[in-house]
Amino acid sequence: MRSAARLSNLPSRLRQGDGHPPIGGLCKRGFDFAGALLALVVLSPLLLMLAALVKFSGGGRVLYGHRRVGRNGASFVCLKYRTMAENGDEIMQAHFERHPQSRQEWLATRKLQHDPRVTRIGLVLRKLSLDELPQLLNILKGEMSFVGPRPVVEDELKLYGTAAEFYLKSRPGLTGLWQISGRNDVSYSTRVAYDRHYVENWSFAADIVIIVKTFPAVLSSRGSY
Repeated sequence: MRSAARLSNLPSRLRQGDGHPPIGGLCKRGFDFAGALLALVVLSPLLLMLAALVKFSGGGRVLYGHRRVGRNGASFVCLKYRTMAENGDEIMQAHFERHPQSRQEWLATRKLQHDPRVTRIGLVLRKLSLDELPQLLNILKGEMSFVGPRPVVEDELKLYGTAAEFYLKSRPGLTGLWQISGRNDVSYSTRVAYDRHYVENWSFAADIVIIVKTFPAVLSSRGSY
């Protein structure tokens, strides 16, 4: 499947086509492109160092790509530094068999507070959100934005209900209201409400405020796991 492939299982009313412009228009896109390009250049020593840490802490792939839902239902590969063991699916299944309650936590939030798949270096990267820095490439390509709803998989979008149409009007973000408001400490329904509020009330000034507030939120590690 190509990264621009459209997700066929979405209701037709949500697959609006490329004719529907994303929120923010050229102003937001221009900021994203210039900012991502500058960040990749300035942060290149850090990016290379993190890549080396991931590689030499256990071998395997440096980057992990997972298909997420983008604007207008287009599928794209969301990039991260690999923070989990290569046989993560097997580890997760064994964990669910030993701890059935964890499966319910996963179904409710799509997260585990104590995820057995996460490596030691991966835990540090997640705490500081450094694992998400490769998404600068997604931003450069126009698949993501600096600020927007958190990228979700197709099954998660079903949890948005009627609010899914607001998610699809914007490019997913590297950060957003969810990131600065508790991250995994907030319920999924609250996260959906944040995404809808962001899209309905978008402004460039609000994007700058969210970006500025992201730094102390990341350093505090609140809700990161």
